[in-house]
Order: sequence, then structure tokens, then C-alpha cells
Amino acid sequence: MDRPQWEQLPATVRAEVQDVVGLVLKSEAAHQGLMPGIAATLYTEDGGKAFLKAVPLGSPAAHLYERERWAGTILPASAPAPRMTWSGDDNGWIAMLFEHLAGRRADLSPGSADVPAVLATLSKLATLKAPEQGAPLVADNVEFLLAKGRHLMAKPSHEVPDQAMYTAAIEGFDVAALAGGALLHYDLHAGNLMVTAEGVRVIDWGFAAGGAPWVDAVMLAPRLIEAGHTPAQAEELLAPAWASAPERAVTGLAALWTLFRLYKAMYVEEGREFRSRAVSAGCAWVEYRTR
Repeated sequence: MDRPQWEQLPATVRAEVQDVVGLVLKSEAAHQGLMPGIAATLYTEDGGKAFLKAVPLGSPAAHLYERERWAGTILPASAPAPRMTWSGDDNGWIAMLFEHLAGRRADLSPGSADVPAVLATLSKLATLKAPEQGAPLVADNVEFLLAKGRHLMAKPSHEVPDQAMYTAAIEGFDVAALAGGALLHYDLHAGNLMVTAEGVRVIDWGFAAGGAPWVDAVMLAPRLIEAGHTPAQAEELLAPAWASAPERAVTGLAALWTLFRLYKAMYVEEGREFRSRAVSAGCAWVEYRTR
């Protein structure tokens, strides 16, 4: 998507950022992803680099930036994630600065050397703890998926492919099964997994929440399938991470993940092509689990 540029930020916001990083000589906008707002690498006068994310406080996406800022304040130094170095919202925008990561997006395809490194990072994520008080709940995130899934399930069956399969998959699903004390990323995919010299780092924490530590593994499974793994191969890699999860919870979450991508592919033109690919991967996984 086309993103706003550094130069389009209000002068007051640019001044605030430069008070932190120094004079910005050049910016390079990120072009991947669908999140609105500015996402750019800043090159500063002293030869340094920083990564800036910013969005107007009135934007529909502002709550996701607020969530990412919350995550940035609580992630421990040991977390496999870039460190947030500053944030502010005094000039009508919420803005955040992160340490710059030199790396590339992960290759999740079968045989890729990145896959074991991603699995190692997934194990590290499972050890992160959410604050005991005030953490958003992953159940609330999933309730949103459930609402979209119910919308599709209420449609005539000929309008929703495999409707009966999804209905069976989410039957008896209980969001209470997702409760737990882990800090979850909730949106793992290749674009949010950066391969660096220090290992795989996880970026874009706008959906961070507290919940069961196995949820992130479930969310990653359809991404592996989309990258070329069979459902059986994806489960062989990831099932140990959800060994403690109720089978119905895993299947239901897989179905809700897929139904949400289907909902977005049906009703939102931007990103329809890659969401359709995600739907195909998720559908194959749900079919594997319900056959």
C-alpha cells in the first residue's frame, strides 16, 4: 500500500521525533502491510537509523498503535523483538520509535533454513508473561473473529464455500479455553518475522494480548501451509507447541482465523489476493482437522 511519507507529518511531530533521534536527512517508507499511517526508516545526521511508526489519533487504526505502544513498554529486553526507544502523542499523532533492524522477512517454505529459526523464536515467545493487571485479553481479539464468523455462517450455504465444515469446526468452541498468562503476539506471519544476524525478531505488536501460550503457534500454522507445507507437515512442526491445548479449541481457532480472512476477502478489495491465498491455506488445515 502507499503510505504517507515523513515529509507529510506535521512539523510539530517531526520536530518532536528529531528531538530524540537528531536531524533526519532521509526517510525510506516501508511498503509492505495494510496498516495505515507512517512506517519508515529514518536516516539521521550522525549516521544512525531508527524506525518510525505514526498515525493520527483520530485514525481507526489508532487503537492498534496504542496496543503496540503498550507492548513496547512491557516487553522485556530478552524478548525477540525490536526495542521501542520513545513514544509520544502530544501533537495529534501517536508516534513510536524503534531500534532499526537490519534483516529480511522470513522464508517459511519447506526446507528453508529460516523455519527452525522461526520455531526457536516461537519457543521464546511462549515464555513471555503478560502483566497480571491491565493486559488486553486474547479472548476479546477472538470474539471479534467469532462475530465475523457468525455473520458468514448466517448466510445461505451457497454463498460461503465449505460452510458446513466451518460450522462443525466452531461448534462448542469456547473462548475461555484461550485464557492464560502469556504475552501473545497474535499475528505471526512472514512479514512480521524478521531474520537478522541475531536471530528471528518479531515486529508489529498491534494485536498483543494476554492468553494461553499455545495461541501463537496455532496462528502460525496456516502461514506455514500458505508457504507450501502440507497441513500434516505444519502440524508436525507446531503441534508440540499446542500439546496442552484442547483439540476443539485448536480446531475452532483455525476455523475462525480462516473465516475472518474469508470475510475480509469478500468485503474488502485492498489485499483481496493475498487474503484469498490465506483462506485457501486455512481451509486446507480445517479440512485436515475435521475429516
